Amino acid sequence: MIRKVVALITFGCLWPGLAAAQQVQVPVPVPFQAPATDTTTQTAGPPPVALEDLVREALQKNPAIHSALHTVETQRRRVPQAKALPDPMVGIGWAGNITPFSVQPGDPSSYRAVTASQQLLYPGKLKLRGEIASKETDAASSDYEAIRRRVTADVKTAYFEYWFYDKALQTTLKDKDLLTKLSQIAETRYRVGKGVQQDVLRSQVEISLLLQRLTVLQQQRNTSQARLNTLLARSPEAPLPPAANIERSPLNYSLDDLYRLARQNDPGLHREEQMIERNQFAVNLAQKDYYPDLSVGFMYQQRPMLPDMYGMTFTINVPVFYKSKQREEVRQATEERLSAESSRDNRKNELNFELKQQYLAAKASDELLRLFSQGVVPQSSLALESSMSAYQVGTVDFLSVLGNFSTVLNYEIDYYRELANYQSSLARIESMVGVDLTSTVTQSGNQHPPGRE
Repeated sequence: MIRKVVALITFGCLWPGLAAAQQVQVPVPVPFQAPATDTTTQTAGPPPVALEDLVREALQKNPAIHSALHTVETQRRRVPQAKALPDPMVGIGWAGNITPFSVQPGDPSSYRAVTASQQLLYPGKLKLRGEIASKETDAASSDYEAIRRRVTADVKTAYFEYWFYDKALQTTLKDKDLLTKLSQIAETRYRVGKGVQQDVLRSQVEISLLLQRLTVLQQQRNTSQARLNTLLARSPEAPLPPAANIERSPLNYSLDDLYRLARQNDPGLHREEQMIERNQFAVNLAQKDYYPDLSVGFMYQQRPMLPDMYGMTFTINVPVFYKSKQREEVRQATEERLSAESSRDNRKNELNFELKQQYLAAKASDELLRLFSQGVVPQSSLALESSMSAYQVGTVDFLSVLGNFSTVLNYEIDYYRELANYQSSLARIESMVGVDLTSTVTQSGNQHPPGRE
């Protein structure tokens, strides 16, 4: 359909009356081909970078993921410590002379002694301590998975933004060339007395506005590039190849399906479940602290002129202060379990809201994409074509042509904007449901909204 527009522009440039008067022939641009100055689309430039490659690199290099992994390893090392008995106690002593290990000859009360003792916890305490440490490790593993998914979603969202600004720049540059040709037609008509100077000035203003838009889009593209580099643990100024073209990924799940998947796979919810179990083990351990622990000791003594002596000791702690210690410990552990249960319920509520929010955003963008492809872009293109035809015969003013031209440009950029928003919403849903929803497909050539080709 744009070919028709270009044909009309060419017809206007070669209009016999105008050509005879001024012998002006304006070169016809190739529609929607990026100029050589656009480094994002140069054929000799670097090949596009695939989303999967960036995600893989981020998972390998991102410091937040490394930190979470070390936290998991830290918690894992605590499990055998929690299951181990307290260290045994060994002591030496003597009585008699002040000189170490010396006794008084002939004094039977003088001696040298070696002692050893070991505390034995009440049955079940060590196991519960190990269970608590294991659940804390599981919770740290859930945190690690949540960070991996968050980084993955951030990389995908930044990639889609980077792709959008590439497409917006390409579209604006191509339409700037086309607008330049329209300006040349207006200037030609003005020179031969078929147009007014206002049309020429207005077209130059529109070109200046496009240059302003290009400056803003370039700044935003650089920002999204810096964001991607940061997630990849690169310098913000590191060069980055253009993004590969993407197409809309289908969302084949209902909202109820997403709720179910989130309850099964959300790492935040898993972490809260692990903390509930951990705190229940803590309650059981606090209840066992009402029971005393046993300490077993052995003693060996040497005495002058008397046989060596051996002895055993058995001691227990008596929880006489249970009202202010053990009882409060049980209450504390119970409150921590109740807090974890409330935190789990809150996570469920937040999860449902986040899913609903992203699902509605994805559906809205999907509907807008369908509207753009089936209605808005074709209709606005027809309006531009009609106004161009009318402008050639002088029944429509140049402002109407510019208005229709700007509408087509804005709607094409809006199409890319909604496609990036749609894919970003799917990426956020992915982090909660644990299912790949944003598989991208590399397309050959330039991708345009339906109706612009």
